[in-house]
Amino acid sequence: LLYLLLIAVVVLGCQKEKKHKIDVDLAVVDGNVIDLQTGSIKKAIILIDDGKVKQVIAPDSLLFYTAKNTIDASDKYILPGFWDNHVHFRGGDHLIDDNKNFLKLFLANGITTVRDAGGDLTTSILDWNKAIEEQTLAGPTIFTSGPKIDGPGGTWAGSLAVETAEDIDTALDSLQNLNTDFVKLYDSKIAGKTYLATLKKAEERGLITSGHMPFTVTLNETVTNGIDAIEHLYYIMKGCAANELAVTKQLNEKKIGFWQAMPLLQDGYNPATAEQTFSILKENNVFVVPTLHIGKTLSYLDEVDHTNDPYLNYMSPKIIATYEGRIKRVAQSSAETIANRKALDTFFGALTTALNKAGVGILAGSDSGAFNSYTYPGISLHMELEALVQVGLSPLEALQSSSQNGPLFLRKEGYGAIAKGNIADLVILDANPLERISNTKQIYAVIKGGNAFSKEQLNELLTSAKK
Repeated sequence: LLYLLLIAVVVLGCQKEKKHKIDVDLAVVDGNVIDLQTGSIKKAIILIDDGKVKQVIAPDSLLFYTAKNTIDASDKYILPGFWDNHVHFRGGDHLIDDNKNFLKLFLANGITTVRDAGGDLTTSILDWNKAIEEQTLAGPTIFTSGPKIDGPGGTWAGSLAVETAEDIDTALDSLQNLNTDFVKLYDSKIAGKTYLATLKKAEERGLITSGHMPFTVTLNETVTNGIDAIEHLYYIMKGCAANELAVTKQLNEKKIGFWQAMPLLQDGYNPATAEQTFSILKENNVFVVPTLHIGKTLSYLDEVDHTNDPYLNYMSPKIIATYEGRIKRVAQSSAETIANRKALDTFFGALTTALNKAGVGILAGSDSGAFNSYTYPGISLHMELEALVQVGLSPLEALQSSSQNGPLFLRKEGYGAIAKGNIADLVILDANPLERISNTKQIYAVIKGGNAFSKEQLNELLTSAKK
């Protein structure tokens, strides 16, 4: 009788489980899933359907499922797809196809999302995004600022020029009509007061802002008026200098320029001032984008020969031609200028360490794209992650600065964790990136919105990207 009762219980249990049967598009089985929040690792099965994570279950779960496709991730490590939080698509209509080619490089490097920090190809970007969402084009999701905001006669083509209150409203109206994801401000020609007024109006509209900062204003003024992220460390350094107000006064009086101010501010760095600045940044939830890799690349152009860089094979002659401006600038620089740039590069590494220790949010971004010499789309994010670890971040903190902080900054839900209901953007690695950050390059497969790309398919993408 007891035997019969046990059989009945088992049969009823199986029937109960079958009532909870799940049909999914893809199952990623037996992989080591990395929790970016805690750094913990657990073996799990990831069920994906309609581009989203349906369930994350233990390998011994009694949940019954069927999958159209299965990836065996045994001995692999799975984490959210990488975010490159500072890239550029730009260069005018004659470089549209060359920029489009970058999409393959991003995806082949496990980058499922990029933040386009301003350019002149917004219409093309919106078209690419639609095709990527419809899975007729292979590439990362692109969150874009659209055109940058600057003053009249700004450095970058396509920038929206602002000088008056009416100009600011017109520019912000334009960006909102384009449905851009954030506002990017640039500092080449914009007046200090106009810059602050633009930030304030964007804040009033509930828009996310990031950008450079005119040296004619202080970092505290910039934060107070609503900036959400500071691109590059020049502006952070300014806010950490005890002589910031005195140097700002000289700049406003046109006694010195941007580059003349740099060594003065570096010499004026004060730990107590820096701590106050870090507290202000943290309290206002302002992110910082260090862009260390491009900084080192450009600082050492006089020493490093890039002619045999493997990724030059993926750059078209027209893209490579855009590198000449920075290369010539270095060739024409004095020995003192070059030495100052290298000293600044070292200083920025220490500044990044201090920011991180103070709890300021870091965003990993490569600044890759046309005009930024030898900073290649795709691979440069991995170099940025390695640079962050080299200056003191843990591998987990570096990973968080990419895939976790990116969506936090842009206020995008459904990213940054492998969890039920989230977007199925994943990267599967052959080795543990928490043990060695360079393992982020050991890519076994990429899943973009539930669409799986094997290592062979990723290699095919790279091959097709060659120029």
